[in-house]
Amino acid sequence: MPIGEFGGAPPLVAEGSPVLTTPMYWMYEMAHAALNPARAVTDATKILFQNPLNPWSHTDMGKSLAAACELFERTTRRYGKPEWGLDDTEVSGIRVPVEVRSVWEKPFCRLLYFDRKFTRPLRSPQPRVLVVAPMSGHYATLLRGTVEALLPAHEVYITDWADARMVPLSEGRFDLDDYIDYVIEMLQVLGGNTHVMAVCQPSVPVVAAVSVMETRRDPFVPISMTLMGGPIDTRRNPTAVNKLAEQRGIDWFRNHVITKVPFPHPGMMRDVYPGFLQLNGFISMNLDRHMDAHKQLFANLVKGDGDLVDKHRDFYDEYLAVMDLTAEYYLQTVETVFVRHALPKGEMTHRGILVQPSKITRVALMTVEGENDDISGLGQTEATHTLCSSIPEHRRVHYVQLGVGHYGVFNGSRFKSEILPRIHDFMISAANPKSMRAAAE
Repeated sequence: MPIGEFGGAPPLVAEGSPVLTTPMYWMYEMAHAALNPARAVTDATKILFQNPLNPWSHTDMGKSLAAACELFERTTRRYGKPEWGLDDTEVSGIRVPVEVRSVWEKPFCRLLYFDRKFTRPLRSPQPRVLVVAPMSGHYATLLRGTVEALLPAHEVYITDWADARMVPLSEGRFDLDDYIDYVIEMLQVLGGNTHVMAVCQPSVPVVAAVSVMETRRDPFVPISMTLMGGPIDTRRNPTAVNKLAEQRGIDWFRNHVITKVPFPHPGMMRDVYPGFLQLNGFISMNLDRHMDAHKQLFANLVKGDGDLVDKHRDFYDEYLAVMDLTAEYYLQTVETVFVRHALPKGEMTHRGILVQPSKITRVALMTVEGENDDISGLGQTEATHTLCSSIPEHRRVHYVQLGVGHYGVFNGSRFKSEILPRIHDFMISAANPKSMRAAAE
């Protein structure tokens, strides 16, 4: 079962000895390698029974064999980092191409810029938004829908966190303090006049980063920060996944879900929380739903329903692509956010210095929650308003979207039609404090 967006261990390890944890990743790699010959055979078989020159390919038996081979291949493969696939967007009724490029890079993150190639300048500048993606097992492309919805009316940047197994041990550690430093540095690189949007897990480090910048009177603090479905105070309306962290305690996680990256990955011997454990946690929460989805895929493959098959492939190509997290980051986050509740208690520190959200005065604040969120319960993100007590009332907004769960807060039809327009209006108003005050009055 996941902790916030952090998955738990599979039952075997959870019930067994911590000694099993050390070779766990190595055994996973050997099992994956052992399946390669079988995968090659099934792939060849699928091609054979999909060949229109093969008379069996037109029979129910042939179609069923090809479908079974594809199911085996898809359930045993390793899914790589997905592509963004955002080649163009529509701005003011005109279709413009989009180039995704890196504008800043460190060992554990790149800052990507979705550069819209206009043939003529815009009449007025659009809000510049730094989207801080979750570093919780999936790649930043999980927010493809969020970015796609933002592009028509915003200048968009996003954090592209690195897979820890791909970062050599010589590059050093990466923990929650480093995460906060990265956010601060990215805001400084963007040079001010920026709005920051934290989606889910990054809400805590983003609040910490802005607090640190305000304490230092940094001139590059963002104009506003929007926090969406974030675990700011998991004591409020705690969900089942929040309670699990407190019940287990940080030592359980350290002993049962941390392992070393095996050969031949560049990050060999780095301590990580592996992505396949994260995926195990996600899938086990809704196992029946995932099994039904794959049964339906088999039926659609036999029927030849290409649209439904493509929809399934697109979803699971993204969902099953997972990355490893550094052990120090994972453990520090679980302990700080879910076990000790350090931020709402006023006990969170950054590099040994107390994080003080009450120091935030120049940044407007918007929080967004989903009515049916079973990851970050209602009120957990709203708690930010209590902590940021020095932000004037007219520069705060809280919005609860009815009828959506955790992922509906930042993706889907209701995000596009109901949540995003409110965020856009908030950012426009935040950039003009006088108009925001007038609207409040």
